Amino acid sequence: MEINRAEPHWPQVAAEIRRRIQNGTYRAGERLPGTVALAVEFNVSQSTASRALASLRPDGLVYVVSGRGYFVADA
Repeated sequence: MEINRAEPHWPQVAAEIRRRIQNGTYRAGERLPGTVALAVEFNVSQSTASRALASLRPDGLVYVVSGRGYFVADA
């Protein structure tokens, strides 16, 4: 996925993660890539990757396990 540099980055990263969850690339209970890995993959900052992950929590798509990271929630 190519990031559109003219638009805010975190919603684009969040949309791609959401798409991957919905199409089964990331399955329920699976640990998501960390912020460093996402930052490298999408060529964004770690804070952008973190904000993208955090934005998926209110929708119930992901949950956090303290000290372990973000995981895909059950559908």
